Amino acid sequence: MRIHILTLFPDMFQGPFHNSIVKRAVDSALVEIHLHDIRQYTHDRHHTADDYQFGGDSGMVMKPEPIFEGVESILSDLTQLEMARTRVILTSPQGRLLDQSTVEELARQLHLIVICGHYEGVDERVLEHLITDEVSIGDYVLTGGELAAMVLTDAVVRLLPGAVGSEASVRGDSITTGLLQHPIYTRPAQFQEWGVPEVLLSGNHQEIKRWRRERSLERTFHQRPDLLARAKLTSQDIEFLGKLGFKGKENSRG
Repeated sequence: MRIHILTLFPDMFQGPFHNSIVKRAVDSALVEIHLHDIRQYTHDRHHTADDYQFGGDSGMVMKPEPIFEGVESILSDLTQLEMARTRVILTSPQGRLLDQSTVEELARQLHLIVICGHYEGVDERVLEHLITDEVSIGDYVLTGGELAAMVLTDAVVRLLPGAVGSEASVRGDSITTGLLQHPIYTRPAQFQEWGVPEVLLSGNHQEIKRWRRERSLERTFHQRPDLLARAKLTSQDIEFLGKLGFKGKENSRG
C-alpha cells in the first residue's frame, strides 16, 4: 500500500511515523508513506495556499489549484487498475466518523491520498470533483487535519498483513469485534492486595472463553450500550445481558 499525505505542515509527521508499528511496517516494505507539501504546488512567489472567502465572512479557505495539482500529479503515475483501488480522502469535521469498519475498508485499497484540511475548509470544488471520502475522527474541531491524518494512517497500517505480530490480537481488539474488550491481566498474579480472577488461572479454556465473553458484554453494556444495537449477539449473549437489564436491541442505543 502507498499512502500519500498532502499537508501544509509536513514536519508534524516526523515523530509519529518514525516509531512503533508504522515505522516497522515502512521498514518492512508493507507500506510506503509519502508526504507532500501543498505549497510545492503553488506558483506565486509567496506560495499562497489559501485565500479569502467569496461573499465575505471570516476565515481563510484552502485554494483549489495546489490541491488539484498535487493530487493529479500522484494519480498520473497510477494504472487504471490502481485507480480503481485508490481513495482521495479529506480530513474534515464535516466528514463521516472514522470507525473500524471504515478503517477496514480503507485498508483494502492500494493507494490512499489524504488531504489535511485547514482554516475554514477547502474550496467546494475540491469536494465536488476530487474527493472520494470526507472523514472525521470525532465531533470536535482541531487546528488542522494533520492529527486526523496521523490517526487514520496508524489505524490503517496496523491492519496490513504482517504489520502487527499477532493477527489474532488485531481480530480481538475492542470495536473490531463489535464489543469492548474484556479485562486483561499479566504477571504478577498478585499485585499488592489485588489478584487475578481465578478462572484465568484455572487452565479451563472453555470457562475462560465464557468469562471473557461475559465480561466483554458487561463492559459494553455499561460503557458503550450503543454498540449492542449492531453487535452480533447469540441467544446466550442476550440471556446474559438480560440479567444486567438489557431488554433488546431497541433499548441499546443509550
